[in-house]
Amino acid sequence: MNDELGKKLFDDQGVIGQEHNEGYFQLVWRRFRRSKVSIVGSLMVLTLLILAIFADFFSPTSIYEINLQASFIPPQRVRFIDHEGKFHLRPFVYNYVYTLDPKTFKVLWMEDTTKAYFLRFFVKGPEYKILGLIPSNLHLYGVEEGGTVYILGTDKMGRDLWGKACEAGRISLSMSLFGTIISIAVGSILGVASGYYGGWIDSVLQRFTEFISAFPNLPLWMALAALVPKTADSFTVFIIMACIFALLSWTTLAREVRAKVMSLRETDFILAAKEMGASDARIIFRHLYPNTLSHIIVILTLTIPGVILAESFLSFLGIGITEPLISWGLMMRNTQDIQTLGQNAWILSPIGFMVVAVLGFNFLGDGLRDAADPYAAM
Repeated sequence: MNDELGKKLFDDQGVIGQEHNEGYFQLVWRRFRRSKVSIVGSLMVLTLLILAIFADFFSPTSIYEINLQASFIPPQRVRFIDHEGKFHLRPFVYNYVYTLDPKTFKVLWMEDTTKAYFLRFFVKGPEYKILGLIPSNLHLYGVEEGGTVYILGTDKMGRDLWGKACEAGRISLSMSLFGTIISIAVGSILGVASGYYGGWIDSVLQRFTEFISAFPNLPLWMALAALVPKTADSFTVFIIMACIFALLSWTTLAREVRAKVMSLRETDFILAAKEMGASDARIIFRHLYPNTLSHIIVILTLTIPGVILAESFLSFLGIGITEPLISWGLMMRNTQDIQTLGQNAWILSPIGFMVVAVLGFNFLGDGLRDAADPYAAM
């Protein structure tokens, strides 16, 4: 019994000693990978990024092709068993055909079971450019000529919802990331300056922060977004919308960084740097700012979901992203028509991408928040 206890104590001391010998980022990674929720969140975010970057590759059709004859086709079921009960090793789909209800004139979609179209992987199809640079015509999956495969159905323009949702992630994710980086840059710089200098500089910056935070975010976002010129090009709209989201989301970070800097500015290593004649810029950017970086990264991952939801809400109302750009919120504008929503419920599928994005970034942020202080549990 004593031998087992001694071995356990020795192992625990060895692990603790090993952790003390590791660098900060090694300790953060060690704690981060222990959290299953954090790993799941990272995989969710990584999956969305891959789908967004290579949307053309993951879509069996061109994401820019319009086919009004394929408008509002329901999601096609991928099958292994045909209508006769025979099992096939290769997955396949049936095409949809439609008829009109003679009483209600409602479009009724039915599977045409006379011919099965087998799925093929890494097939050639419509041409596109990877990252807008490298031409390619390779797609992850497709079917034989004459068949279609819409795993999430189509929208009113006959475009594949799966491919469009992947493409919409480019705008939703990049805009939220770009706007959050601007917010983080402004908030962290003002917070560090306010906490370090104190005095009248701190008072002025804090009153300005309180003035900005006094405005209700959503109404002001809506008012500013409504002022975006309708004739502005896509890139201008993207930049303006990102700046609007960054305008009001930096105040909380500024206060949190200020409090952390105020607790650090009287520590021994900061006082020693002052005695050695280090300039304010060197103290701020060499000592104070790096010590708040872990907190800033956590706030970055936790702010992105809020920006995604804000952009989706504004685009849903028609005062955010507009064509030819596409975002998850803009795709949801079709759901404003209750009749269309009742008949074609699959147009709600982009909500799934939004849910995965919000949950993924929140899980990732929670994991980083716990891992950012690796000495807490020692």
